[in-house]
Amino acid sequence: MSVRVVVAGTDTDIGKTVFAAALTRALDGYYWKPVQAGLSGDTDAQTVERLSGVASSRILPEVYKLNTPASPHFAAERDGIEIDAGRLRPQALPAPLVIELAGGLQVPLTRRLLQIDLLAAWKLPVILCASTRLGTINHSLLSIEALKRRAIPILGIAFIGEENADSERTISSFGGVRRLGRLPKLANLNSEALREAFEANFSVPDLLGVGVSGP
Repeated sequence: MSVRVVVAGTDTDIGKTVFAAALTRALDGYYWKPVQAGLSGDTDAQTVERLSGVASSRILPEVYKLNTPASPHFAAERDGIEIDAGRLRPQALPAPLVIELAGGLQVPLTRRLLQIDLLAAWKLPVILCASTRLGTINHSLLSIEALKRRAIPILGIAFIGEENADSERTISSFGGVRRLGRLPKLANLNSEALREAFEANFSVPDLLGVGVSGP
């Protein structure tokens, strides 16, 4: 079976879709966003297709496309449905699969199921994306603790934003996870600029070569 990796975030709107696009291209893989909440403008899958440059056949369809930009459980209720976790099963594919979650780890999918519960059932390795903005230490360490408590393997933490060396070092040290790199915010965000920035700041073998370990 090929590599399957989950891209999770410490919060919403931190840039994990951009990171997922870069990773999908670097792996020449497939991309899957199981639940999309909010359909105004481009969906995350459309953004990844545009920024990654991979073939459209490598962008797997969402299982749930919900109209309201809100927590999936609430967006689903607004659409008159309930998310069935049994339908959210990662496929075995002939190339690596990058799975992007919706928002943060503890986002509810239903009134009885958190997104992190799905991760615990999948048992797939996670790359945790964190912003470098104020508050990231608390958000990141809480997210790492939640993953470890459920024995979910952590490949490491990828930072997104302007350099904040002390916060990045502090999170890696206290969290006991590897710092995988930092993706800067790009003034002109396009496929080629993203590829160059990712290659300059991340190593694919390093990203995928180690599971839960020290920093």
